[in-house]
Amino acid sequence: MPKSITHKVIASRLFQFFIGITFLLFFTSACAQVNDTIIKGDTVTVITKKEPIKDSTNTVVTIKKGVTHSPKKAALLSTILPGAGQVYNKKYWKLPIIYAGAAGLAYSFQFNQSRYVKYRNAYKYRIDGDATTTDGYIGIYSDDNLNTLQKYYHRYRDLTLIGFAALYALNIIDASVDAHLFTFDVSDNLSMKVEPTLINTAGTNNYTTGLTLKLKF
Repeated sequence: MPKSITHKVIASRLFQFFIGITFLLFFTSACAQVNDTIIKGDTVTVITKKEPIKDSTNTVVTIKKGVTHSPKKAALLSTILPGAGQVYNKKYWKLPIIYAGAAGLAYSFQFNQSRYVKYRNAYKYRIDGDATTTDGYIGIYSDDNLNTLQKYYHRYRDLTLIGFAALYALNIIDASVDAHLFTFDVSDNLSMKVEPTLINTAGTNNYTTGLTLKLKF
C-alpha cells in the first residue's frame, strides 16, 4: 500500500474515533424516574425519599434528604477545567472518555500538521524554479500529487481543531444537562421484566402462551 494512502487511512480513522467518542459520551441513555424537587433560581434541590419505615409505635415515618445542585456551577467548572463538571455531577465514568477524546484529537493534530508541513514545503521547493532547492519526493510524487497531499492534511488538521472546539463545548453542555437531570432516580427500584404468560383468547375461552412486559417504578 502506498505511503500516502496509509497516512490518509490513519487520518480518517482518527476522525472516526472522535465521532465515536462523542456518541459514547453524549448519547448514552438510561431509564429514569423523577424525585420530588424544589427549583429556585439556578439551584435544584433534590428531595430523595427513602422507603417508609415504622418506629417503635408502628407509626410510618418517611425520611427525606435534601441535596442542592447547581447546573450553572457544573457548567462553570467544566468551562474552567474540562471534566470538572462531570466530577461535580458524580459522573466519574465520563472523565476517561473526555480525556481519551482530547488525547486522540491531540495526536490527530500532530499527525496531520507534521505531514501538511512536510508536503507543503516539498511542493514549494518543487515549484520555486530554483534548481538548488530539491525535495525528497522526486520520482515518487508529481507536482499535482504534492499539492493534493498538502491540501488533504491541511483539511484534516483544521477538522481536528474544530473537533477540539466541539469537544470542549459538548463537555460544558453535558455537565449542565447532567446537573439539570440530577433529580432523576436510577436506583434499584427501577426495573423491567419480560415474563411468559397465558393469554385468554376473547370469545373462545381458550388460552395461548405469550409474553408480558412489567415496569416497576
